[in-house]
Amino acid sequence: MARKTPQPTALPRERALLVGVDLGRADEWPQERSMAELARLVDTDGADVVGTLTQRLDRPVPKTFIGSGKVLELKEAVEALDVDVVVFDEELTPSQQGNLERALGEPVKVIDRTALILDIFGSHAQTREGRLQVQLAQLKYVLPRLRGMWSHLMGEQTRGGIGSRFGQGESQLEVDRRLIRDRISHLRGEIERVASRRRTQSKARWDSGIYRVSLAGYTNAGKSTLLNALTDSDVYAKDELFATLDPTTRSLGLAEGRRITLTDTVGFIQKLPTTLVESFRSTLAEVSGADLVVLVVDASDPDWRAQEEAVRRTLDEIGAGDKATLLCLNKADLLDPADREALRLAFPDAVMVSAKEETGLGALLHTVATKASEGDVTVTALVPYDKGLLMKMVHERGQVVRETYVDGGLLVTAKVPPRLAGSLEPYRADDPAPDA
Repeated sequence: MARKTPQPTALPRERALLVGVDLGRADEWPQERSMAELARLVDTDGADVVGTLTQRLDRPVPKTFIGSGKVLELKEAVEALDVDVVVFDEELTPSQQGNLERALGEPVKVIDRTALILDIFGSHAQTREGRLQVQLAQLKYVLPRLRGMWSHLMGEQTRGGIGSRFGQGESQLEVDRRLIRDRISHLRGEIERVASRRRTQSKARWDSGIYRVSLAGYTNAGKSTLLNALTDSDVYAKDELFATLDPTTRSLGLAEGRRITLTDTVGFIQKLPTTLVESFRSTLAEVSGADLVVLVVDASDPDWRAQEEAVRRTLDEIGAGDKATLLCLNKADLLDPADREALRLAFPDAVMVSAKEETGLGALLHTVATKASEGDVTVTALVPYDKGLLMKMVHERGQVVRETYVDGGLLVTAKVPPRLAGSLEPYRADDPAPDA
């Protein structure tokens, strides 16, 4: 009997056409850079870019965002290239999206950058909290667009492909404003309960006096790889946009003996949807509660300064703009020696590393340790032997200068945070001579 040829089970990748509009805004990235990033987003979401269309406008056209002549050009390109989905680099209004879909005809989908990012988040969220936050952002985005033309986003996913994971399995019967508002209210309650537990954990770390460091940066800057390199962890890290969404905290011992916590957070991006910032606020609170934010950038990217500014703007949005920051220039292995030296001279306070090659990590940890000890005070105390937990805190959260076992307890001189110094106050003793 002849053997049957195995049939492929994976769905074919969709064919996407990108549309960008240069509105001449001073704060805009160069259009070619923004479109290149959009292409990476499309690839991350599982489609192939088969064409690009751009236009220069003073302002968007109210009806279709692009001009009528460009709409005709778009329709011709869609037909010629056998396009499945058209992706705009700017956010479309519900009416613009509907008008464009009608102009292009079924079964072509039209989505915008915001919908694309939300779709990627929908496929990458792993934890319950992450999935709840993504669902909330998606529903808030879809709510004003419930006019029939978005059934491919909220239906039973019969069309599939990118831009189709909205609603996380909600059936078409549930797609009306009242039910979505009810669902949004429910999700907010669930997220608040999860956030409450997170705040309790964060408060416990705060009360313990442990120095908290958060890694923040543009998506794909290498934060997860850096966390793995510093803490010998195996957090998921991949060379793609938004590879990880959920915050991960690890404990790390510094050379001086002090222990700190290091938290990896969701990556940022230019034009980050407001709904995502709002929905992920509880997760991003890990950054707001940090003592130090290590701002990780991909120094090999020609746009890293613009990416850094995008991250700082988002930090301002979540109330973390005034946090102490340390600039970490990652992916130094991809730079030639001249460029590395130029960056060292231009940014003397930054630390240059390669998380992948695990170089420069010692200098990074030394700088973190220096910042962690900036507010420390030197205390000498005679700690009774039955106060073992207190001595454990001294070793983990401070820097022991010397310690001697004497009658009545452990005579210790240490540089510790002010809160821990307060705990040692009842046992304060005279500082012995160095040769004592």
